Amino acid sequence: MPKKDIGFELLNTDGTARRGRFRTHHGTVDTPTFMAVGTQGAVKAMTPDQVLATGAEVVLANTFHLALEDRRELVKRAGGLHKFMAWDKTILTDSGGFQVFSLPDKTITDEGVTFRYERDGSPTVLNPETSMAIQRDLGADIVMAFDECCPPDSPKPYVVKSIDRTTRWAKRCRDFDLAPHQFLFGIVQGGLFDDLRRRSAEALTQIPFDGYAIGGVSVGEGFDMLVKVTRLTAPLLPPNLPRYLMGVGLPEDLLSCIEHGIDMFDCVIPTRYARGGTLFTRTGKLRLYDKKYRRDRYPIDTACGCYTCSKFSRMVLRHLYYAREPLFETLASIHNVHFYEDLMRDSRTAIEQNGFSTFKTSWLARYGFDPVLKRETREREHRVDPREDFRTLHAERDGRRRDEDAR
Repeated sequence: MPKKDIGFELLNTDGTARRGRFRTHHGTVDTPTFMAVGTQGAVKAMTPDQVLATGAEVVLANTFHLALEDRRELVKRAGGLHKFMAWDKTILTDSGGFQVFSLPDKTITDEGVTFRYERDGSPTVLNPETSMAIQRDLGADIVMAFDECCPPDSPKPYVVKSIDRTTRWAKRCRDFDLAPHQFLFGIVQGGLFDDLRRRSAEALTQIPFDGYAIGGVSVGEGFDMLVKVTRLTAPLLPPNLPRYLMGVGLPEDLLSCIEHGIDMFDCVIPTRYARGGTLFTRTGKLRLYDKKYRRDRYPIDTACGCYTCSKFSRMVLRHLYYAREPLFETLASIHNVHFYEDLMRDSRTAIEQNGFSTFKTSWLARYGFDPVLKRETREREHRVDPREDFRTLHAERDGRRRDEDAR
């Protein structure tokens, strides 16, 4: 498949931070940008109009999950992923490589990955050609090449074999005929090894992709290694094409990696944290299940202009959370996604004004992130929905007493 012109414009640089823009068949995407994740064809707990109202210009859907059972045919019958998701702007689909990385009992060869479908145990094969065929049928604007994502503790000899295999797979993806409107991005791997990241980037950039991604991060390597890998790898990618850091992350991750030249991000964190009662504010994360919010009439974030902050107080949201009202998940998700899109807008403005470094420093100071103090604790945060703990601890009490204690 020949390389296509994604129309990437580098509008300004501030150090290594980049303010850019590219175009797909479904519209313009201003960068740096964050993609809300709609794993199975829907951003969880939000309508497409609610996602659009946050300012989002692109969302992500997942090839692996949309290929299971009859979902691929369902999307085709609906007229493609844009109609299926009721989303008229840009969509990116990942290749399924990351999901395969997390599967047990898989077999990886040059041909592809063989694993057993979790529901009936039937053998399933995913390889470059099947990944491309699925993504072509889905009809996303940006398609990701099929790659292997290694665990962060993988031994170097294995990572060498893995990145060489990923390069061979990337060439097979490049040779596959996608739809005329689809762009194809390659993915640089290499684990935590500097020389292997360089090796992978050198090999991948010899293949004429329409954009390039950095994969294999946000898999447990920690904040310091995330930034180190990004700082090393981003300059190795073509400056005239979009750079995408996959699966990242927390606000401090985004700002730190924008500083090193990343244009695109995605992560489930905004909606996943929202459903569990953790909301983002400009002064740090707010854990709504804390009792101190039960009479708090302030909005989640007094500087936020989202629908949730304009209509609902913390105490009302806390009630909805403990009452397990579905509305809570929608309102919380609206706020968190809006927060992330605000962060991207503010970052773009700071780069345009050549003040990104100052913006990043002051923003993180107000947010309360200290890389020295928090690098060891941040990954342990919010592993369990406190409502589940509450339910277990008070299982022997009647419902009325349990409700009263929660409030």
